[in-house]
Amino acid sequence: MLFLSGSCYAETDYRQIYQDMEVPDFQYIHGIDPGELYDTKNTSWSPYPLFRLTSPIFFKSITIEPGYYLLTPREHKGNWYILFKEAGKVKYIVPAYNRDIVPEAFYDENLPKAKLTPSQKFHINALNLIGKVIPSAQRKPAPQTYLELTELENNFLSVVIYWGNHRYYTLFRTIQL
Repeated sequence: MLFLSGSCYAETDYRQIYQDMEVPDFQYIHGIDPGELYDTKNTSWSPYPLFRLTSPIFFKSITIEPGYYLLTPREHKGNWYILFKEAGKVKYIVPAYNRDIVPEAFYDENLPKAKLTPSQKFHINALNLIGKVIPSAQRKPAPQTYLELTELENNFLSVVIYWGNHRYYTLFRTIQL
């Protein structure tokens, strides 16, 4: 199991993991993610984490250019991939080398709590009351997300995407080989 404390990075052979990951050999038709409709049907905004990239990063023959991307985990033929979406279209597909469960209290400990005004609290409580009386009127909450990036030795970059109940690990290079 991979732990993300500072000393455990040295125990993992990222060079071997990077070499074992394969460049995806599939694409989505017209760059449209077919699972996005199911993820966004109950939300007013995109539930995916937004990733701002200021310099290019590399995964073997794929160069991910600077920009704003929505990171979306997807399964394809039993393997997990991270989709980099720009303007609603899939621009890059990168494999995830590991997927595991998010610790139970992770989001409570790491995500900031919104400070609501008294009128906002009243509004939220009124909506919750309506949701209890009429269950079909209650919206499902959007999945919680978190993004963790760590620079590793030998120009590797570890990206961990927390999305809902799972976290997805992938690796990049900061220089092209």
